[in-house]
Amino acid sequence: MAQEAAAQPVIEVEVLRKRYGSILAVDGISFDVRRGEIFGLLGPNGAGKTTTVEMLEGLRTPDGGSIHVLGIDAAREPDRIKQRIGVQLQSAALYPRLTVVELIDLFGSFFERSRPTDELVEALGLGERRTARVNQLSGGQQQRLSVALALVNEPEVVFLDEPTTGLDPQGRRSLWQIVRGLQTSGTTVLLTTHYMEEAEELCDRVAIMDHGRILEMGSVHDLIGRRFRERAVRFDSVDALTDDRLAGLAGVMRTAHEDHETILYTEDVAATIAALLASAAEAGVEPHDLAVRKATLEDVFLDLTGHALRD
Repeated sequence: MAQEAAAQPVIEVEVLRKRYGSILAVDGISFDVRRGEIFGLLGPNGAGKTTTVEMLEGLRTPDGGSIHVLGIDAAREPDRIKQRIGVQLQSAALYPRLTVVELIDLFGSFFERSRPTDELVEALGLGERRTARVNQLSGGQQQRLSVALALVNEPEVVFLDEPTTGLDPQGRRSLWQIVRGLQTSGTTVLLTTHYMEEAEELCDRVAIMDHGRILEMGSVHDLIGRRFRERAVRFDSVDALTDDRLAGLAGVMRTAHEDHETILYTEDVAATIAALLASAAEAGVEPHDLAVRKATLEDVFLDLTGHALRD
């Protein structure tokens, strides 16, 4: 029975839709989130990620489809789930004159049960800033405080909407450790992000969204494996090295462009690089910043949409 409970999805979404005037922000998406996993909605700004999460949290009413969170119909009974979930919004208006401790105490009073404030302060690395007012905190400290507020009621499911946006690399990795700690404690996490590295680093499964639709879903390994068995040879684009010319090089399976780079997906790296250098010499040009890498989620997104992930 315990195994069956663990396998039962804690979030179930079926044909979910949301429209704003003429814009179909969420266009009939379906997915589920399993207990104890970190599930990511990955996509550019405007893909529909935040709207989706706000409907799951009971903050917006869907125009169609169904949502069940912890077995509760989130569209019809949003108040029933709010005691059991934690919510970190993409932009939260926190009381600027309250201290860290005062704000956590205040949020804790909203719930039937709450974690000790001192425990949250230490867990989120805010011990030295416990008496600082919110408007005195750095951007990274405010993000950590926002996550602390999402955890104040010991939630079974935590929603994190773009939790590391605006943070420097060190701050981002610090929050990654916090998210991993949530999973270790048995909490289910659904996060949205437009950072490929973040999704690859944290998520057990990812749903790639664009223009309100889910284009592909699965583990990072599966998503890459479905489309790419090749390695990627990349270099700064050169007009003389056209796609027609590059497609005929030894080992090349396909070509793509990302920003100002050309990418060759090859099954034989050595043969492709040798052929590329020979072709470039023949054209009287040189491919700069030549590098080889494994295929990534960025390649999957580029293959699905025809463009790189937009910030």
